[in-house]
Parts: sequence; structure tokens; C-alpha cells
Amino acid sequence: MKYAPSYIKLFESDELKERAEIAYKILEACNSCPHDCKTNRLKEEYGICASGYLPIVSSYTTHHGEEPVPSGNRGAGNIFFGNCNLRCIYCQNHEISQNWKVEHHHEVSHERLAEIMIELQERNCHNIGLVSPTHFSSSILKSVYLAAEKGLNLPIIYNSNGYDSVEMLKLYDGVIDVYLPDFKYGDDENAKKYSNAENYFEHIKRALKEMFRQVGDELIYDGNVIVRGMIIRHLVLPNGIADSDRVFRFITEELSPKVHISLMSQYYPANNSHREILLNRKLRISEYEKAIELLDRYGLKNGWIQEIESNEYYQPNFNESRSEPFSL
Repeated sequence: MKYAPSYIKLFESDELKERAEIAYKILEACNSCPHDCKTNRLKEEYGICASGYLPIVSSYTTHHGEEPVPSGNRGAGNIFFGNCNLRCIYCQNHEISQNWKVEHHHEVSHERLAEIMIELQERNCHNIGLVSPTHFSSSILKSVYLAAEKGLNLPIIYNSNGYDSVEMLKLYDGVIDVYLPDFKYGDDENAKKYSNAENYFEHIKRALKEMFRQVGDELIYDGNVIVRGMIIRHLVLPNGIADSDRVFRFITEELSPKVHISLMSQYYPANNSHREILLNRKLRISEYEKAIELLDRYGLKNGWIQEIESNEYYQPNFNESRSEPFSL
């Protein structure tokens, strides 16, 4: 029997509509993420994310990504949201995450975002992947409701940078089937310096605990494609900047050693990383091997490990192609 996404029951009971309305009101004094800017985005007052109330869809596509289980053989239906609530100086998607004047031209109505979800379903994608949704989390729920009205019945993946508001995540409880967050740093100083994220470690611990509370450490599959669960992505950075030891220790001790980890080696100097001597090179094999050893030390045996050569071919180009940014 086909897996029924979590939000279907919420839609049928009208709770999904009620949650969408609650989330939308948050935009009047926005605290959609830990920056807690308190701007009135309904009146086009911009905070850290430089975004108004309408979602910015920079690209949407059938995507065969880094982990095999969300993409399967038909691909994930990924929607890439423009702008971001972080300012990672090495962001590999900087063409859409830190290019605000251009990305504002890609604002869409909530109805159009719902149509995009349906279009990806009609393309026979396995799921809907919300990529970098955090700063639009207050408005995406409205589009999910509208898409459910139109017959959306695919699992939804919340693929975020991890700097999420626990209060917003609670509104997504029972809406999101798969959480796919980044865990970027175990060190607050580096998080502030390289991503402009205040008190990063404390905020991401709270967010991950909430995601874990909702879906647990077990992955549920339909065939070979994940339909429910949690996968934490960790990008290994040069010179130990990510502090992988502290990241893995938290996951083991405060979540579960059964949590699935996607260990990523795809770092390469992108965006403004050339300005920082510690980031202005690719990852060394020895640095990646150390991260793999730490996984073993903390008993984190579930998940995926990228090949070290991944930084050669994982280089998206949104300027050249919005519809197929990963195929060039």
C-alpha cells in the first residue's frame, strides 16, 4: 500500500489550514528563525534574510542528489528557495542565496508555489524537497495547504541549514515526513565568523531535538526511497573549522547513535571563501579521513559517506541554468 504523507490527515481535519494561518501571522513581527528580526514582512520590511512575505523560488527540478534514498530512480522534486537566513561565505548556492536584488524577481504567489508542487508530482518525482525553506517557513505552509487541496500526496522533505526556530518546527509537526538538516558547526565563534549565526550551537541543538522528537531515528522506506525519518548532513570543512568532534558527540549523546549521517566531502572554495586563508582550499584526504574516524569513535554507523572526489563534480551553476543547475 502506498505511503500516506503525514499532512493528509491534518488537511482533512482543517488543522493544516489553521496552522498555516498561525504561521502567516508570524510574519507581522518575524521570528521565523533564531535571528528573531521582528520585522513586518507583510509590509515588505526586510530582516537578515532580505525577504518579504512571498516565497522566492529560484529553481525547481527533478533532482538526483547527494544521498540515494531521497532521489531513488525518479528523482526528488526539489524546490530551491532564494535568499537565506545565513551568510555562509563559502556557500555553494551563493548565486541564489546571496543575490537578493536578482532573486526578488523570482517571487511567486502561494498559489503558484502550490502549482509547482503539483507539477513535480505530475513529473513522477518521489517527493517534494523544500531546499533552504527556513526563512519562508511562515508562508510555505499556506502553499502546502493549497497543494493538498489540488491533490498533493507526496512526502515532504524539509532540507534546511538547521538554523531553524523550534516554534516554527512545531507548526510543521505532522506536516514534514523527512527532515534533512545541516549541522554545520560545533563552534559558535566559527559559526558567527563564517555564517553570521549567533549562538549557533545552542539553536541548532534545540532545532534538531525538535526534529528528532517528531520523526525519531528510524528511516521508513517505500521500496528504496525514504518516506519518513531524519538524516543529518555534515559538511567537513578545512582546518577543523566545523568541529566535527563536538557535532558527532552531541548527536550520539543527546539524540541517538542510530541517527543517519550524511558525511559530505564536497567542500571547495566558493563565494567569498578566497578571502579567508583557512577556507581558501579544498578538503584534504587526511581531514576527511579524520571525520570518518570520528563517526566510528562515536558509534555513528548509519548513513552515507561521500567520495573525496565529490568536490570536483558537485558545483551547481544557477546563473547558467535555473532548470538544471546541477547538470552542467
